[in-house]
Amino acid sequence: MGNRVYVFDTTLRDGEQSPGVTLNVHEKLEIGRQLIKLGVDIIEAGFPVSSPGDFNSCQALARELKGVGICGLSRANSKDIDVAAEAIKDAEAPRIHTGLGVSDFHLKHKLRMTPDEALETGVAAVKHARKYVSDIEYYLEDSGRADPEYVYRVIEAVIKAGATVINIPDTTGYSLPKEYGELIAGIFANVPNVDKAIISVHCHNDLGMATANCLSGVHNGARQVEVTVNGIGERAGNTSLEEVVMALRTRRDSFTCDTHIKTEEIIRSSRLVSHLSGMVVQPNKAIVGSNAFAHSSGIHQDGMLKERSTYEIMDPRSVGLVETKMVLTARSGRHGVRHSFAQLGYTFTKEEFEEVYHKYLEIADRKKQVYEQDLEAIATDQGLSVIKAYELVLINVTSGQPTVPVAAIQLKKADGTLVTETATGIGSVDATYTAINKISGLNIELLEYGLNSVTAGIDAVAEVNVRVRYGKDIFSGHGIHTDIVVASAYAYLSVLNRVCMQTSGLQVKLESP
Repeated sequence: MGNRVYVFDTTLRDGEQSPGVTLNVHEKLEIGRQLIKLGVDIIEAGFPVSSPGDFNSCQALARELKGVGICGLSRANSKDIDVAAEAIKDAEAPRIHTGLGVSDFHLKHKLRMTPDEALETGVAAVKHARKYVSDIEYYLEDSGRADPEYVYRVIEAVIKAGATVINIPDTTGYSLPKEYGELIAGIFANVPNVDKAIISVHCHNDLGMATANCLSGVHNGARQVEVTVNGIGERAGNTSLEEVVMALRTRRDSFTCDTHIKTEEIIRSSRLVSHLSGMVVQPNKAIVGSNAFAHSSGIHQDGMLKERSTYEIMDPRSVGLVETKMVLTARSGRHGVRHSFAQLGYTFTKEEFEEVYHKYLEIADRKKQVYEQDLEAIATDQGLSVIKAYELVLINVTSGQPTVPVAAIQLKKADGTLVTETATGIGSVDATYTAINKISGLNIELLEYGLNSVTAGIDAVAEVNVRVRYGKDIFSGHGIHTDIVVASAYAYLSVLNRVCMQTSGLQVKLESP
């Protein structure tokens, strides 16, 4: 058993199964490039057979991302495996991830197979995948509620068939850390050929124990962790990459193993995924929340001033949090702005930079100083990557007490047509959204509205996140501006463009482990 823990990042597959998260291929590439900077070992690019959009995204990631393994998910049937193999064939290190459920719940009610039938099907799937790749991961869905003896039997058979990584998912987040650790330990004690494969842990957070279960698995011999940035994922989410990585790094006294993650890239990765997915990070989230290194208690502040280690077990700089140093103004030219973005790790094509610079000037004209955090928000603003069916041209809002709020909106459609509409509402934002809905003609229901400031001060950049329902689907959007109403309009247009992109026939999400 080695001391290297491999990081299998499934943000772009399992993470994208979060309700309301729909990433296009450009956004997936942005996140993929950042994951490489972060140092992950494997990127699970998607579920290629689920839709043409997912296939195309997996293919683009496989072709363009270098220095990382690219994995495609499949069910245990020939068609899924054939499609996954085609999607990832151009990757430097392709992996097919296939498997079946092993609990009675899955065997009886989902698969409607006997244990022996499921085992034979799994073995056949691994052998079929071996025709395409040498690196095959096999998942035993719902292992946390399965008979351990059957789990051992399946693992031995699929390793013999050629599986190189064995994934033990606690699919429903049911396990307790002691139970899950014992399951992993039992695998090492009862599977005779276990030394020929890497044991991987994949834990969900339904009972809030995903990280604890994952670490218990590592304690008992697992050497791959399946995680997502910010812990995003369906239901209560997946195991958080940042929590597992920093636990292994911080508690070296307890763990004799570590990852190759560049922890200084954690905050940037978190912010990028949050912006592009529309999934807001809760302030008290471990490692990456805005309050994770904040101290308001007088006793805590006193201790911190005397000795940082009294209340901090990690150096904020180790995860990429630094003091604000870079300051720009509206008079900073293109060269200086481009250089400042480059220092933060962002590079753009000529066309992309012009859009970024336009957004920068829009903010710089309203602020005396533009800080690093503002540049981060501009660079990761999702509006850069979403296909624009509608763009904001003009917004004029009248409100007050007792005045009825009125919003006048002008949008430019993809064909260049300008459309103007006026509407009233219970507030400025409501009036703005009503006017946008009148232009689009779509019946969009606002579910959540969140407002945060990127930096401190009266001129802070406002960051707005919204979640809406259109038909049976939920979508997320994000917008930034120094004016709250304009930021709100950008966020709503972001989500409107996602709706238009989806309804033009993009992605269908299927169940997976």
